[in-house]
Amino acid sequence: MAELDDTPPQPLRLKIMAALNALPVSVGLEFSRLKKLTGATDGNLGAHIETLAKAGYVSVDKAFVGKKPQTTVTATAAGRGAFARHVATLQEIIAGKQV
Repeated sequence: MAELDDTPPQPLRLKIMAALNALPVSVGLEFSRLKKLTGATDGNLGAHIETLAKAGYVSVDKAFVGKKPQTTVTATAAGRGAFARHVATLQEIIAGKQV
């Protein structure tokens, strides 16, 4: 059986990666939008984004819009690849191709 990557499968990280992978390449989501989509708290979402960033699956851009900080998270090529492999492995398991 193909190995599932341990980084994305955690439910919140999977939600983050699914949301980012639904976007065109190089397009990210603001932290506040990810928070609303996932239902996570600031601290929990931040910790999981940090884990994904350390794995090289997302890039994090911090900027200021006026006087307000704005964090944008974007899936990297490595993150998109890992997510696609994870989904493909799950599809194989569901189809009964892996025993």
